[in-house]
Amino acid sequence: MKEKLIKMALDARRGAYAPYSHYQVGAALLADDGGIFTGCNVENASYGASCCAERTAVFRAVSEGKRRFLTIAVAGGLEGREPAEYAWPCGICRQVLREFADGNKMTVIVAKSVSDYKEYSLNELLPNSFGGESIQ
Repeated sequence: MKEKLIKMALDARRGAYAPYSHYQVGAALLADDGGIFTGCNVENASYGASCCAERTAVFRAVSEGKRRFLTIAVAGGLEGREPAEYAWPCGICRQVLREFADGNKMTVIVAKSVSDYKEYSLNELLPNSFGGESIQ
């Protein structure tokens, strides 16, 4: 499944709209029912209105009724090139993932290729996180 998610994230990069940074990111998100949702980054001239690939994938999944996620693969790099570094989810994306996942059970894969990747639990990337249970 890891290889499939990485391939899908690499493919999703091609849809990125990144006219300012030229940094294209793709993500593939695995829901707890086996469904997979992809996303790419979408930039905007007003940078705050931009959306990362990870959140695009989450929002697509949520809009289709999914609420629990197990794994996300993320791949990014400069336009027209294969990824040369790992594209780590930003802090906002980590928090959005936390909303819909158990931090100990969710795996975050950052990949340059299907054979060159790293994987972490969401809790490793967002320790001592704040979730819905914190405000109930």
